[in-house]
Amino acid sequence: MNRSILRSMLEESYEIVEAEDGLQAVAILQQMEQELSLVLLDIVMPNMDGFGVLSAMNKYGWIDSVPVIMISAESTHTFIERAYDMGVTDYISRPFDMMVVRRRVINTIMLYAKQRRLTAMVNEQIYQKEKINNLMISILSHIVEFRNEESGLHVLHIQTMTEILLKSLMRKTDKYNLDRETINLISNASTLHDVGKICIPSEILNKPGKFTPEEFAVMKSHSQMGADMMKEVPFQEEPLVKYAYEICRWHHERYDGRGYPDGLKGEEIPISAQVVSLADVYDALTSERVYKPAHPHEKAMSMILNGECGIFQPLLLECLVESSDLIQQEMAVDTVTKGDQRIMENTAAEVGQYEEMSATDRTLRMLEHERAKYRFFITVAQAVLFEYIASPSMLTLSPSGAKRLEVAESTLDPYHNEKLLEVIGQEQLLELAKLLHSTTPEAPVVEYNCSVRLDGHSQPVHIISQAMWSIDETPQYVGAIGKITPLEKKEEAL
Repeated sequence: MNRSILRSMLEESYEIVEAEDGLQAVAILQQMEQELSLVLLDIVMPNMDGFGVLSAMNKYGWIDSVPVIMISAESTHTFIERAYDMGVTDYISRPFDMMVVRRRVINTIMLYAKQRRLTAMVNEQIYQKEKINNLMISILSHIVEFRNEESGLHVLHIQTMTEILLKSLMRKTDKYNLDRETINLISNASTLHDVGKICIPSEILNKPGKFTPEEFAVMKSHSQMGADMMKEVPFQEEPLVKYAYEICRWHHERYDGRGYPDGLKGEEIPISAQVVSLADVYDALTSERVYKPAHPHEKAMSMILNGECGIFQPLLLECLVESSDLIQQEMAVDTVTKGDQRIMENTAAEVGQYEEMSATDRTLRMLEHERAKYRFFITVAQAVLFEYIASPSMLTLSPSGAKRLEVAESTLDPYHNEKLLEVIGQEQLLELAKLLHSTTPEAPVVEYNCSVRLDGHSQPVHIISQAMWSIDETPQYVGAIGKITPLEKKEEAL
């Protein structure tokens, strides 16, 4: 592929990013996937051919978002069929007609742009519908609480604490197949836990004194009534309805079988109901009710852990203890206005009208701005700066750093690259990797002294590196950035 001809043909309309070989193409894709509108790819390239690039794009999912037009002198049926099988959008044989190439490039970019806009529109509609539905659930739950002559914060507290406990539980075990979506569904369903109270007579519901046995039996019936309501709701196959039924019916069960209405024991109680049960007891203890004052956080924790409010699953109690500070902080919302305002503001922001420039456009502009600054500092830096991405496994060095180490700027699978291992040594590279993997998001920085071949000869160096962690509920190691400095120049500024 004659890159200079293609550049001159397209640079007036598009910003062009060039790769010298297939390996550099993969490095650019890894760094700029969200910013690329199209890849023009040849089959014959040094280091990694076009099919190698397509393999990487399929392996890491880039082919789904970045269209590829292959332009090659290879015109045999086998090559063309293989290219299409690997996901290329179009195939142009050389010699090519400039007008045809330009037209196909424009058409492909426009087609994918329309697809992205349609996908964004569908996602926004789904998102808005979900948030409106959640708002309706919140309103219904608040109506129940207001009838109960309570502040309305009970619903917010149960939802918040349910989410906190489930996230802690997810980090501890995979027994319950919890993920972000499931936690969101259970937390939303938790707001309906007392919906059955709408059927309880107000003179019993708001009685300030102790219930008679008959009155207590009526009050306990709210869990069965709530479950019956959920059973009459359409779309029984929906997970939200399923969780709402479990929570309404069984959120007063206890782990030792002494709860109601069915006397379920241990893991017979769905985890959704177990978590809401614990959240409900905590909030009941720490909230003022018509029949009692509020207990402080420490007292409530002590009562729950000592079994004064019934028996709960030991693993959930561990989650409660570990999340104690966060729970106390989140439960500190002390007025209905503050709690309701938080709900309404979040919902309004999410379902409100969007500005003319979409969030995606704004994000891409900010990314490009930050990338331009990054490229500038990398270019002028004299120290050896590096960035490692765990998936795909790739090491990228600053231009001056690559020259000083006498290796390529981008190295795919660095742990098995012979030239790189000659420079730093496999044992030292693995030791540095071990140190980075042992960090945490709270303490991500490591320092390591070793010897590498720098400026043509082996010399002691100081490596300072920061591990990069994902923002998932369970953070994952995703890579690292760092600097290599000759040991005697450790304090030298960039």
